[in-house]
Amino acid sequence: MHALEKILAKNSGLDSVSAGQIVTADIDFAEINDLYLQTVYSFYEMGGKKVWDNTKAAFVFDHYAPAPDEKSAQNHKEMREFAKKNNLKYHFDTNCGVCHQVMPEAGLAYPGMILVATDSHTTTHGAFGAFGTGVGATDMATILLTGKLWFRVPEIIEVRLDGDAPDGVYPKDVVLNVLGKLKADGAVYKAIDFTGSYVDQLGVPGRMTICNMAVEMGAKTAYMQPNQKVLDYVSERAVKPYEIKYTDDDFEYEESHLFDVSKMEPTLSCPSSVDNVHNLTSVVENHDVEIDQGYIGSCTGGRFEDIEIAAKILKDKHIPKYKRLDVVPASAEVMQKCIKAGYIQDLMKAGATIAAPGCAACLGIHEGILASGEVCISSTNRNFPGRMGSVEAEIYLASPAAVASSILNGKITDPRKYVSEISVAY
Repeated sequence: MHALEKILAKNSGLDSVSAGQIVTADIDFAEINDLYLQTVYSFYEMGGKKVWDNTKAAFVFDHYAPAPDEKSAQNHKEMREFAKKNNLKYHFDTNCGVCHQVMPEAGLAYPGMILVATDSHTTTHGAFGAFGTGVGATDMATILLTGKLWFRVPEIIEVRLDGDAPDGVYPKDVVLNVLGKLKADGAVYKAIDFTGSYVDQLGVPGRMTICNMAVEMGAKTAYMQPNQKVLDYVSERAVKPYEIKYTDDDFEYEESHLFDVSKMEPTLSCPSSVDNVHNLTSVVENHDVEIDQGYIGSCTGGRFEDIEIAAKILKDKHIPKYKRLDVVPASAEVMQKCIKAGYIQDLMKAGATIAAPGCAACLGIHEGILASGEVCISSTNRNFPGRMGSVEAEIYLASPAAVASSILNGKITDPRKYVSEISVAY
């Protein structure tokens, strides 16, 4: 069995499972974000009285943080009341950040677990060797009642990433290259196991970025075999012991895709589909793409390292007049680390707007949304029409380095001219 199958088997009380099998598994942790007040309503409609385990469920207020309107404030109020009533051990309010960042920081993501959340990008937690997946409000209400959920054991695709990344190529570029080949429907209800020498040496931030965007290929979940960097991160934070280190040696995948990272270039996802992927140089050579806004943030591109590379590119420089750069740290911890390092100060001096940790404009709600006809280059994860505001705006997805380089020039720009002497430990 693959490591993911072993996790499902363990939590289902079975000796083995195989692709296509339906199992009912124990959930190790469940998270509800502030888009999903319906979870509370469904819980009560199903006759719920008390959450099955108050140490294994949490709310995270990130999509509407801080509340931009009366409706979202009401959502927060009712969710807080539910959390208080059930005495939930963990609660992440509007001061904390994006769910997929704050949960690992709090030690709630670890190898061998099943983690579910009301957010499609829960695939992020495959970076820690966990089975992470998103669910809807009704399924989450069932989990809060019983601590269990049914799963269809997914087929597993190998994405092998070998080689060392050249200057200017970052984890975001790598996963966009994968998307360009597999496309948005290449792994529907399947799991993606990222393997290879590039993954073996990759740290937690880069692993999270790549696993985060597995869902953009339709994946049910993602996985990376934990390396020592992951184990060190988890051991420093884990709130409970974990003994299980699953391996996937000699597993036969449904299909395998090989990528040579050493031959990759800075990459863009162009409007208006995440799998509309092109080398940045080809876009620059054929089109002079003027941009109105740069955006660095989200569960994909708002970590310390993402802000670090942008700050190093923009230090002692200034973005052009009438252009704007929004920077949204993924968590309060990230914000504090960036302030301590001087990166927030450097970015503000360069003309950036710094927003509260959270999802912000990534879902088109507040803090940096786009007007009709505007063009944005963003380190986020989706670029379909209306994602960050107007349906008539255009969004290019790129690495934080490409975002910073581009907004500095007011048009899409190759970051390699700025990063040859800049080192960031992804």
